[in-house]
Amino acid sequence: MSRMPRRLTLRFALLTAVTAGALLAPATAALAAAPAPTATAGTDDSDAAKRKAELARKMKEDEAQKQKKAAAVAEARKAQAAKEMPRGGVAAGEAVAGGSGSDTTALAGSAAGAVLLAGAATFVVRRRAAGRREA
Repeated sequence: MSRMPRRLTLRFALLTAVTAGALLAPATAALAAAPAPTATAGTDDSDAAKRKAELARKMKEDEAQKQKKAAAVAEARKAQAAKEMPRGGVAAGEAVAGGSGSDTTALAGSAAGAVLLAGAATFVVRRRAAGRREA
């Protein structure tokens, strides 16, 4: 059995690295969207810890009130806009529904898969042609 030339070994290593990168890139995008973990409070019963907890509770309450006000304002605007907008899809212009995100990750993964498939097919065709010439 003959030994693979150094050039083919490097090509194989490069192809493997590119394949791994293409497969892991969409996974890293999914993991990056996860929220960061938060530290939990210790069991310190000092006055400073109590004041911090009280301040944090008040801040949460204020934030909740701000969110309620913002939601009420948004609801009022939506109701006003609904009164002004014509009914029906064609008359209203049929706006596209908003999605939860973009499909760039899926498109990038599909493109990477197509490129890898084309590269693998080229590699196989060249190996077969070289095998025919040697035989």
